[in-house]
Amino acid sequence: MSEITKEMTIGEILNTNPNVAPILLEAGMHCLGCPSAQGESLEEAAMVHGMDIDDLMAKIAAL
Repeated sequence: MSEITKEMTIGEILNTNPNVAPILLEAGMHCLGCPSAQGESLEEAAMVHGMDIDDLMAKIAAL
């Protein structure tokens, strides 16, 4: 399986590993299918939502 990075878009991440969806939803990213999810990186989305990207990446890596 490909490594997930914070530079990937949410769409790319979900295509790589759909099991990440519950982590993103729990973190407050409820619009996984919206246009922003296809155009902004996970790091950008975390910043918009006021999340710590390192904490989010740690949860994703723990899958």
